[in-house]
Amino acid sequence: MLSALAENWWLLLLRGIAAIVFGILAFVWPGITLLSLTLLWGAYALADGVLALWAAISRKGAEITPRWWLAVVGIAGILAGLLTFGLPGTAMQVLLIFISSWAIVIGAMQIWGAIQLRKEIEGEWLLIVSGLLSIAYGIILIVQPAAGALALVWLIGWYAILLGVDYVALSVRLRKYKSA
Repeated sequence: MLSALAENWWLLLLRGIAAIVFGILAFVWPGITLLSLTLLWGAYALADGVLALWAAISRKGAEITPRWWLAVVGIAGILAGLLTFGLPGTAMQVLLIFISSWAIVIGAMQIWGAIQLRKEIEGEWLLIVSGLLSIAYGIILIVQPAAGALALVWLIGWYAILLGVDYVALSVRLRKYKSA
């Protein structure tokens, strides 16, 4: 599993960079309309899903562990992104459900992946932290659905930046394990 992750370290790096860029844009344009935020999030979810699915499909070393958890993350992101673009008006109303469900699923999969990696890599705690951040974020959105649009933008921005930084840090660690 470590070898497969290390070979595709750059996909995690790209996911991290995409998350950081998304988070920064959320802070740069705080007055963005809900429709624009919905479409921006849809683009991020779609890009993250495609990269995660690509990682699941292109990974080597599948005999070590099943790749289904990364595929689930990818499919969830792609579906969330496509639904957002296909039904933007409806998506505005259910964006919190999309984001919270997506974050909880990703968080659970990241924690599961970290548990699988704990004997093969140092620093698996970074993946656990990103999983816990994702789950906490999803739960907060479910519990506090009446948060103002600006608060939602800031929450999404911080989540994306923190998750992106975590992904970048993990990708740098994984790159060290890449075979020459």
